[in-house]
Amino acid sequence: MKILIAGGGKVGDTLARQLSAEGHDLTLIDCNASVLESIMDKYDVMAIQGNCAVKDVLIEAGVEDAELLIAVTATDELNLLCCMTAHGINKNLHTIARIRNPEYRKQFYDMRDTFALSMTVNPESQAAEEIDRLIKYPGFLKLDTFARGRVEIVELKITSDSKLVGTKLSNMYSTVKSKILVCAVLRGGEVIMPDGNFEFKADDRVFVTASKNNLAGLLENLGIISKKVKRVLICGGGKLSYYLAGRLENSGISVKIIEKNSARCEELAQQLENSTIVLGDVSNRSLLESEGISNYDAVVSLTGMDEVNIMTSLYSHISGVRHVITKMSRVDNSSFLDSLPIGSVVCPKELCCNNIVRYVRAMGNQTGAAVAVHFIADGMAEAVEFIADESVKNCGVPLKDVKLKPNILVSCITRGGRTEIPDGNSSFEVGDTVVVVTNSNNTVYKLNDIFE
Repeated sequence: MKILIAGGGKVGDTLARQLSAEGHDLTLIDCNASVLESIMDKYDVMAIQGNCAVKDVLIEAGVEDAELLIAVTATDELNLLCCMTAHGINKNLHTIARIRNPEYRKQFYDMRDTFALSMTVNPESQAAEEIDRLIKYPGFLKLDTFARGRVEIVELKITSDSKLVGTKLSNMYSTVKSKILVCAVLRGGEVIMPDGNFEFKADDRVFVTASKNNLAGLLENLGIISKKVKRVLICGGGKLSYYLAGRLENSGISVKIIEKNSARCEELAQQLENSTIVLGDVSNRSLLESEGISNYDAVVSLTGMDEVNIMTSLYSHISGVRHVITKMSRVDNSSFLDSLPIGSVVCPKELCCNNIVRYVRAMGNQTGAAVAVHFIADGMAEAVEFIADESVKNCGVPLKDVKLKPNILVSCITRGGRTEIPDGNSSFEVGDTVVVVTNSNNTVYKLNDIFE
């Protein structure tokens, strides 16, 4: 598929990596020559230097015969103008724009046809939704939702004192006493699709499929249950903090935000009537102490600097905060982050890219395309959700009699509102929701791609 990407920042770079790996014909547009050179050195892409909203630049990039334009520059208005101009040149073009300003949110959705938008993405809003779920389920490092919220793939880290250390996967049920499925394990920077003889070790990051009803029991039986979060301290007052505070307020959770920009503090105070806004620098340890950091159930570090977020989360951990969440703009050094007690790591750009990749795959496979795509295990594995239609093979056949490709696992089947963690006797039927987990060597576009 011929795709244009306008903007070579963090999101543009990540999209170039993911989409070039899937074999798409990519052209990147950016005003900065050094940004273009950096991305061209890493990925198989073409590059055009210039303003992505200018007609001549778009034509030079090949917009007339492109199938999709993704506008992810740093400016909402530029993204919008780029999509409108491109669609004016090519009426058959699909367009995706990153729109981050909360003031634009509703009107762009209501007027998406007027603005020629096929889809909008908002990394901060998506990240706020994920953090909100993590706060509701303290104890998990990450939480991805499937089947309209009925099933989750959660991430747990095995600590040295965990009940699971030394336990074989085949004996796991006697410890957790919940119907779950271990779909992947990240150990030493490599992803493992475990079998029954797999033995858990300390520092393993384990990815588990479970229905929402079994999540609380899983935590309790592993001895890592946390009390319900009632008070949250948010460090940094950007867009993500605004979206998150609004969600937490609606859940009755007490919120305090520390922000060092006085004008931004005034804006937040007007927008968030039930949150406490404090003017100050979160890198100042004495300020955190004076604000009673140790008395909070959760601390969420959301400043614009990864280094500050890491240090704030480390200090929160030292202060005895049970639930720590850290925003990272990049997670390239995941092995380094694994060694730090900074709790759950959330990367808004990756959440944004996941949604765009799902849309791209759906364009290429109009029938039977993925409903949801989530990258897990630091991007080395995928969890993909499908609806089984009449074209899907092996409907009604027990999974023990179905030959799947290597490193592919059917992790969940939902039928008529009932979710099943499958075993060998399980099968899927037409209309069922099926979640499949695979490593990065297998790209599953349709459900039929999982079969040998």
